[in-house]
Amino acid sequence: MAGKPVRPVNAIDQTRRMLSLVTYLRERPGARVEDVARAFGISEDELVSDLDVLPMCGTSFRGGDLLDIDTDGERIWWHNPDDVAEPLRLAADEATALLVAARAVATLPGLRESDRQALLRATAKVETAAGEAAGASARLSVTFEAEGGVFADVDRAISERRRLWIRYYSPARDELTEREIDPIRLVSVGHTYVEAWCRRSEARRTFRLDRVAEIRILDEPSAPPEVELRDLSEGLVQPAAEDPEVVVEVGPGGRWVAEYYPHDSADELPDGGLRITLRTPDPASLRRLALRLGRDGRIVSPPELADSARHAARDALAAYDGVEAHRAHEVRGG
Repeated sequence: MAGKPVRPVNAIDQTRRMLSLVTYLRERPGARVEDVARAFGISEDELVSDLDVLPMCGTSFRGGDLLDIDTDGERIWWHNPDDVAEPLRLAADEATALLVAARAVATLPGLRESDRQALLRATAKVETAAGEAAGASARLSVTFEAEGGVFADVDRAISERRRLWIRYYSPARDELTEREIDPIRLVSVGHTYVEAWCRRSEARRTFRLDRVAEIRILDEPSAPPEVELRDLSEGLVQPAAEDPEVVVEVGPGGRWVAEYYPHDSADELPDGGLRITLRTPDPASLRRLALRLGRDGRIVSPPELADSARHAARDALAAYDGVEAHRAHEVRGG
């Protein structure tokens, strides 16, 4: 399916859409994909992404009836609408989990006030319906780690179409940088990331939320250029054909590199190692890989990156020798 230019997507709006989608599909068995996408004002790719999530939803937190919804690419079929149509009955543990989670989400910074009030009203209705089962939830609370606050600010910035300022830790360079970004969407691929247009590099970048040391929502409007949403089903790191080529040779102890890094080729070497050709938008980030490999691998090209990796290895070894010499001196002095 052809993709459409990107538009900001936030978690709350997507949840609203998916709830409406369930009702829409129940009333229209065999609905055409293109018609449903048009009705909801989204691309067919976005609709299929929603449909991939719906089968993981159901009427029980304990793995009860799940929505059996699928598509053949042209039409959408819901195979068990009657099975999940029974009125929801919450067990005591389910009511407790739902109420604790709802109260925790309502405290998130950056949540729109209208959404907060809607959530609190829904929570009050669940408390009334749960009766005595709701009592246990009042004695429990959840505190989100820092990532929760970052998530809320990013989600709010996407919803309000505002720019973000962040201080971000880059492990590849072991440094904190400050940058302004125009957020595009939140994605979860193992960790939670924000895909954004970075005004510092003037390119699309992906930032892991737990590496954001500080964040502020700015008054400037967010205006990312029109770019096509990437399919992340194959993973977050997807090198482009125009990215610089890097060649790495590894011994038998470094063969794991071919499993961990997307690559163009991996040719066998006589010693049981591999000659790996890969592409990366930031070749300098592979210096850390070279240091990690040690004697199990080396960067062959480009030459300037190979020289940089060798210098970094020598500097690290010199620093280690200096520490050892200082310790030996202290021992003799003792």
